[in-house]
Amino acid sequence: MHRIEGNSGDQVRFIKAPPQPMDDRRTALGEHTDFGSVTVLFNRLGGLQVLPPGRNAEWCYVRPLPNHAIINLGDAMVKFTNGLLRSNIHRVVSPPGEQADHTRYSLVYFNRPENDVMLKRLTGSEIIPPLEKDEVEEEINSKDWIIRRALGHRIALHGGKVDFDKAAGTEAKSQRAYL
Repeated sequence: MHRIEGNSGDQVRFIKAPPQPMDDRRTALGEHTDFGSVTVLFNRLGGLQVLPPGRNAEWCYVRPLPNHAIINLGDAMVKFTNGLLRSNIHRVVSPPGEQADHTRYSLVYFNRPENDVMLKRLTGSEIIPPLEKDEVEEEINSKDWIIRRALGHRIALHGGKVDFDKAAGTEAKSQRAYL
């Protein structure tokens, strides 16, 4: 589902985020789950926050460690494992404390299934939970999933109307697995 020669929405991004004025330190990228399978993030300053599962959860910073990468699972892994694996709900904010006065550089690799791969529960494994009674899986391929998610967020950012149920990722299933 991730062959090197296959067509997919894989991306590599190099991001430069200069320090924000003290009175205007807002969220740089709102809460979301990643679209694909695995995201690999290299950075030295904080700013990535995750929302741990639970009803009263509060945002927590993810501390970058020297010579380490931060790994996020994406929506495809939630769909492939029927919620056994979870896609972290996360956001990007100004780095905490004195780090906020420095430019934040990040290198991110987004690994996504091939465009025509159907995002559905994998069969043949005893550890992947079965579908619930009368549950019907959505029929959508990786390319259409990525387009729907990306367009939904862009429309919303520009004040347009969007069906958030369709633009959302696997947030509900990811949270439900831990409640």
